[in-house]
Amino acid sequence: MKKTLFLCLFLCCLNMVEAAEKVYNLYSPSGEIHVKVTVSDLVRYDILYQKVPLLSQGVMQLELVSEVLGVRPRVVSHSTKRVKETLQPVVPLKFSTIDSRYNRLILNFSGNYSVEFRAFDDGVAYRFIIDRKGIVDVANELFRVGIPGGSLLHVQQAKSFQTSYEEPYQHLSVEEWHDVSDRYTLLPMLIKAPNDRYILISESDLTDYPAMFVTPAEGANTLTAAFPKNPTDFGDAGDRHVSLLKEADYIACTGGKRSFPWRYFVIATDAGQLLENTMTARLAPQNSIEDTSWIKPGLTTWDWWNGNGLSGPDVDFVAGCNTATAKYFIDFAKEFGVDYIMLDEGWAKSIHDPFTANSRLDLKEVIRYGAERNVGVWLWLPWLTVERNFGLFSKYAEWGIKGVKIDFMERSDQWMVNFYERVAAEAAKHRLAVDFHGSFKPAGMEYKYPNILSYEGVRGMEHMQNCVPDNTVYLPFIRNVVGAMDYTPGAMMTYHVDKYPNTRRPNASHIGTRAHQMAMYVLFETGLQMMADSPTQYQQHEDCARFMASIPVTTDETVSLAAKVGEYVVVAKRKGNKWYIGGITNSALAERTIELPLGFLKRGCPYLMTSYEDGPNANRTATHYVKRTREVTGEQTVKIKMARDGGFVAILENN
Repeated sequence: MKKTLFLCLFLCCLNMVEAAEKVYNLYSPSGEIHVKVTVSDLVRYDILYQKVPLLSQGVMQLELVSEVLGVRPRVVSHSTKRVKETLQPVVPLKFSTIDSRYNRLILNFSGNYSVEFRAFDDGVAYRFIIDRKGIVDVANELFRVGIPGGSLLHVQQAKSFQTSYEEPYQHLSVEEWHDVSDRYTLLPMLIKAPNDRYILISESDLTDYPAMFVTPAEGANTLTAAFPKNPTDFGDAGDRHVSLLKEADYIACTGGKRSFPWRYFVIATDAGQLLENTMTARLAPQNSIEDTSWIKPGLTTWDWWNGNGLSGPDVDFVAGCNTATAKYFIDFAKEFGVDYIMLDEGWAKSIHDPFTANSRLDLKEVIRYGAERNVGVWLWLPWLTVERNFGLFSKYAEWGIKGVKIDFMERSDQWMVNFYERVAAEAAKHRLAVDFHGSFKPAGMEYKYPNILSYEGVRGMEHMQNCVPDNTVYLPFIRNVVGAMDYTPGAMMTYHVDKYPNTRRPNASHIGTRAHQMAMYVLFETGLQMMADSPTQYQQHEDCARFMASIPVTTDETVSLAAKVGEYVVVAKRKGNKWYIGGITNSALAERTIELPLGFLKRGCPYLMTSYEDGPNANRTATHYVKRTREVTGEQTVKIKMARDGGFVAILENN
């Protein structure tokens, strides 16, 4: 009798659990991606690709100080919708027109909150939405998901939340990654699953909220999120940093009526699809700047990397942060069709005073001289100086400055994320563009404020011998997937890694071939591209310099031509009627031969292809290149050769 009663009670409880569990299925427009959302005691999700499980046992929660959203949830309504949108970014880096197609599921829960899922043909995204009165404190957010066993992770890892996102990539099995529990993994992170599927994880619509980091979770092959707490008390830590003396018990204090950042998974069946991905843009907030006609992406010189190393026969002055040097840069910019000059650290009398130039620099005369020649001037500033002198935006607009490069933030807590937005909004009010250096990765704010032309957040050329092609070749597959990247290419003095002389500014040099350097102007995406070397270096190598300067910053169309993560990458980009090809490779092979199909060209129409390629001796002498001119058509396949650390770059024009 007791056994019978126990069995009845067990079955009754089981039926109650089954009755309480509800499954919602969401498919991508093509039907290949399937999101299975299960609502029971928690909100869980599984993601399948072509009916094969890819990401499993995902769990989401939003932990407010007063309650936890996503625990014992009760669905009060749900809705689905098919959406087709056309987006036109103000600063187009991959495509001038983006077609966004997805299917949407919104689950509305009791307690005035919702979860929205979107299934695209190339990935999945979700976010929380709340509808509360007043202000809410978010203590934490749970992002937990299982990835396939045996996966390989391509990640940057930092020792703390204070990071400039410039760590080199590490390539770890999921098991090895789990063993490194004292590190924070930065977004974006790239996962190669054993079934040759790529999963890239990042976020978009990051506003009034901290950036997300990833750490191992309990259980095999499981990752979870970590967020910096909001700092509340600061101390002095030099001329460009502050020490964080105290933090709140929450990660964000924010409005009660809002949507939270998107957590997204790009899903690619081959590496080339990563190069064409626009997920951050499709999930970003709408442009908030009514008149964007003044926003001018472009090319700039940079006086920091080369250390004002002017050495030409016409240089009859002492180079440095002075008027004569700035005018020399402007003359070079005008002659080579460069839009701007960047005056980096040293232009000001004091790093604390953004209004007074040093005694050797007549800044107003430099601005006037540049305006006469249609060359704009940008100024570098540490973020702390900006924060303490927020009126500089209106003053710089009065002077005629075109943009500001703001450096050394190296944090992504809520306070600092809000600093980015305050800067972008104030700069836009005064028609100033912004380049964030020493920064976190792009996460959608650059679409809300398209005057944000670039972010650093990358191990770029300023790292000298510690910036190597074996790391750089990963950037198009990871960092550039999510947005603009201030890598600062353009070195004319180049070496292979085993022959690098460890040179220093003003004789700065870089690792990789000359063609490798030139190809970055096509390959790497940014709204503010830099010609990092000295004008006198470019004058000595005029053909290469003019070729690089002719490559546009914005792009109408992007096509992947050849790609293998960590080994080589070649893309074609169209601007108007011209096509541009750029490719780089690592140091693994003495020479790599790749066949490029030209089917992206207009059929039956001959094109003149002018290319700069690794020369026969580029394996030993990295500066050796050859220039070729030939006629091609869309029916052809072109064979290219790249040396170790090498590259290939070409412009194709209608004949």
